[in-house]
Amino acid sequence: MTDLGPVPWPPAPIRTERLMLRAAEARDRAGFVELYASQEVHTYLGGAKPRDEVDREMPAVPGQWPGSFVVVLDGAMIGQVLLRRAAEHARPAAVGKVDLGYLFLPRAWGRGYAAEACRAALDWIEGVLPDEPVVLATQTANTRSLRLATRLGFTEVERFWAWDAEQWLGLRPAASA
Repeated sequence: MTDLGPVPWPPAPIRTERLMLRAAEARDRAGFVELYASQEVHTYLGGAKPRDEVDREMPAVPGQWPGSFVVVLDGAMIGQVLLRRAAEHARPAAVGKVDLGYLFLPRAWGRGYAAEACRAALDWIEGVLPDEPVVLATQTANTRSLRLATRLGFTEVERFWAWDAEQWLGLRPAASA
């Protein structure tokens, strides 16, 4: 994955009804370690690394690149939403497109935070890159992620086998389309 190109970064914090999306800061490091070391979070992502390894490798200010949003609820990090360009991808249909990814801590699951945060990030990308379609890939076994993708306006492009599991690739058309 590569960056998004000439987009204004970091944007002003994005506020939703319950959340704030903003660029990463040093105070988010512990949240990133928890997120990336969580076996639950990485169930459909090939498994997490051991916590001590994540802690050792995590920079002082993680996730510092255009399109990497920290999701904050009541002043605490609960997840990350990522928008990156898919310069290389397992599927040709996704190459060169903006790719949406998200990770949320298990304590934030089931409350609609992922949908709220992803909608806000998608609104942001539509504002700065209105001619860009967005792709999303997830394992078909991850039924929660598939439901979220549909609610966010992604439609299935194809299914494919990768990383020892069936994958789903969805596309959301450009805002200008």
